[in-house]
Parts: sequence; structure tokens; C-alpha cells
Amino acid sequence: MQQTASSPPADPTDLSRLRWRARRGLLENDLLLQRFFATHADGLDADTVRDLGDLLALDDNVLLDLLLQRSALPANLDRPGVRSLLAILRQV
Repeated sequence: MQQTASSPPADPTDLSRLRWRARRGLLENDLLLQRFFATHADGLDADTVRDLGDLLALDDNVLLDLLLQRSALPANLDRPGVRSLLAILRQV
């Protein structure tokens, strides 16, 4: 989650939009995502914001299954940044 030389810091406007998109219909998702933002929002870089946006584009039930490790990551999202982000989300 720390900013790297290859990825610029997250744009505050993008981060604000992402927080809004993180409000979910399933309470479980909402709680996990709000804890994540409370802990990690200040250190997010642009790549992580993009990866989180891709996860938030998923249906609530699919996202919850990923967070609870009940299903595999879809092939189109199976990349190192998303896997790392999921690992962090699963620990909050």
C-alpha cells in the first residue's frame, strides 16, 4: 500500500470517489471496506486506487466471496496488485 517510485500518490478526488463507491449494499462488505479506508487511505497510491476500483466494480456477493476466500479471483483481476490488496482487505 505504500507509495512506490513507479506509482504516484493517489489523487484526492479519485480517492474521495472511491470511498463513495465503497459504500456497499452488504453490511459485511461495507464494514471491511470502511475499516480498510480508516487504516490505509492516507498511504494509497494510484495503482492501488485503480486495483480497488476494479474490485469495487464487482457485484457485492462476488466481492464478499473473494474477501472471505470462498471463491477464486477472476482471471481478469488476477494480478499482483489485486492479490496484495485482497490480502490486506482480508486482514482488516
